Amino acid sequence: MSSWQAISGLTIAIDGPSGSGKGTVAKMLADEVGLPVLDTGLLYRLVGSVALSRDVALDSADALADLVDQLLMSIDWTVEGVFLDGENITGSLRSEQVGEAASKVASQPEVREKLLALQHQLAKAGCIMDGRDIGTVVLPDAPAKFFLTASIRERARRRWAQLKDDGGSTLEAVVDELKMRDQRDRERQHAPLCQAADAITIDSTTMRVDDVVDRMLGVLERRGLIQAAA
Repeated sequence: MSSWQAISGLTIAIDGPSGSGKGTVAKMLADEVGLPVLDTGLLYRLVGSVALSRDVALDSADALADLVDQLLMSIDWTVEGVFLDGENITGSLRSEQVGEAASKVASQPEVREKLLALQHQLAKAGCIMDGRDIGTVVLPDAPAKFFLTASIRERARRRWAQLKDDGGSTLEAVVDELKMRDQRDRERQHAPLCQAADAITIDSTTMRVDDVVDRMLGVLERRGLIQAAA
């Protein structure tokens, strides 16, 4: 049972670079305030994954736009993840290869605009969204915006911990991959990774996840966006 009750239609934006803890924090915050959490990154991972499987060039705007049009007719994006033709494929979208592909397809304006309409539609009922351009593009009017960050070494350590059980990359390789992804996300022309002017920055390098969530809850309570559940 949720500890807090959110106002009707509340939207919360959580942005930050890869490995900053957005997804984990979003889920814990959602449990506290009783809102669904929608991971926008899964949409781009889906496009990247299918593009790889179908040999669609990751730098071809036209080919990727056509692929998104096809996918929009067969996907269902819910709090449980992404379903393709009725099958939950979220687990297959977590690999580092798919993450790299997602970062590349996300730099294509045509891809982002086609997926934006879906994100707007689902946000109307109230939700928590995490990504890289939620506070600036997807939910610019959200009454609560947070920007999570952490040192590159700590972010790489977290990502490496997720990958090493699968025989993944070394820690140093993950550091290098994150640096390249950060640069690509920040320098893309359309909807780059950047902090909204009214977003609250939280550096989680030395913080526990529950401490990050507590700080967010304090902000939401002070703004009258949540109240203690009866």
